[in-house]
Amino acid sequence: MTGGWRGGMTPPVDDFFPTAETLLEQMISQQRAKVLRLAREAVPNIGPDDVLNPHDFPELKAHPTFEFEDGLLSGLVAAQVALRAEHRKRADP
Repeated sequence: MTGGWRGGMTPPVDDFFPTAETLLEQMISQQRAKVLRLAREAVPNIGPDDVLNPHDFPELKAHPTFEFEDGLLSGLVAAQVALRAEHRKRADP
């Protein structure tokens, strides 16, 4: 096949880590915005740094979807950390 990896071939391994990093960063950014929006439904003046300590706000515990979405954010961040660790391990054997 012609046309590079988008034409049906697999991407070169060297392209994987930067592409995955960019994708995860976009997903994390979107999820952070969603979590902050949901937090502000329960606590209108909450700031981005405050959301890092949701246990300080009992109102967030009562929000129907905050904890779920915050958990998704934590999972995305964990995936990003794991990806970066694997990339460093492969770069510096």
